[in-house]
Amino acid sequence: MMEPGLKICVFILAALHLNTDMTQAMQITSSGSQTIQKAKGEKVLLGCTYTPGLKDTGELDIEWSNLSPDMTQKDKLILAFTEGRIHNYDPSLSGRVSFTGDPKQGDASIALSDLRLSDTATYQCKVKKSPGVDMRKVTVVVMVPPSVPKCWIDGKEEKGSPVTLRCKSDQGSSPLTYTWTRESSLGKPPAVVPLNTQSGEYLIKNHSDSYAGSYLCEARNPVGKAQCKQTLQAHNPTNRVGVIVGAVIGALLLLLLLLLTIWLSVCCCLKLRYEKEVANEVREDTRAPESRPPSRNSSYRSVLGYRTHQGVSYSSVGNRLPSVNESNASNSDKGSKHSSVRKPLPPLKYDHRYGYPV
Repeated sequence: MMEPGLKICVFILAALHLNTDMTQAMQITSSGSQTIQKAKGEKVLLGCTYTPGLKDTGELDIEWSNLSPDMTQKDKLILAFTEGRIHNYDPSLSGRVSFTGDPKQGDASIALSDLRLSDTATYQCKVKKSPGVDMRKVTVVVMVPPSVPKCWIDGKEEKGSPVTLRCKSDQGSSPLTYTWTRESSLGKPPAVVPLNTQSGEYLIKNHSDSYAGSYLCEARNPVGKAQCKQTLQAHNPTNRVGVIVGAVIGALLLLLLLLLTIWLSVCCCLKLRYEKEVANEVREDTRAPESRPPSRNSSYRSVLGYRTHQGVSYSSVGNRLPSVNESNASNSDKGSKHSSVRKPLPPLKYDHRYGYPV
């Protein structure tokens, strides 16, 4: 049976031998965070320095792969160094990925530039030199920095009323937080004011002169920050009674104006209708004028062939026309001693309806 002291010595010697074997195996010496957050468009360095063991005499083989989050899917090889040559296997990374040092001299680190959101992934560095092999994983998270936020005030800035300062960035990857600070010797806003760092709301329940001033809002995420400024004033409250009375008077005046317009329109319509009815009645009551009878004088003169002009009578055959009896007497009996005497015409009567004698 082995003595207890001898057992301890054997255990120490075995541990030293194991440690010696480990130092002689392939080992990646890069350290640091295994999760790196970078802004879109920037450049990231993925460290992978290594030290081969004394027994690692085989051919050097370095591989960088994009590990699939689905364990059932195959990982994607992007860059390799084999047989002393560099091989690029991902066309989407062509010109954007490269070794930062000499892979043969213990530096298998790479740099990935012009980062895109699609570059977010877990990358694995595998260094193999038979019989030694070692690996290291690094996760890269590509984020969008916050855009310049917009600051505004929600409220009337009246004393005694609630006022809310708001701040919002249109772009930016989560987690995105907001902070409000006051640009004065007082420093940050009073602690009693609730501040929502997620929505950017800065609420003042009872506004007063002590809150007036210039405020600065900062939007921030792990890859960037942006700021905007807003000035808060404190106004005296408006006369609410006067505003209400003015609004009521204005509404009444508007109503009266509307009623007056309607009344004038109705009056105009009634007037036009009345004038139209009166014109129709006048046309119905008017009788057609009677035909104008010819005067006896004009008929008689037409028979005798007289023509009158301004009261003067003229004969078509001479200065004097014979009467009808004289004409008959001369035609029947030229030798008659007694000639018929012309009977006088009856006197003309003046007709008031026509304005001349008939």
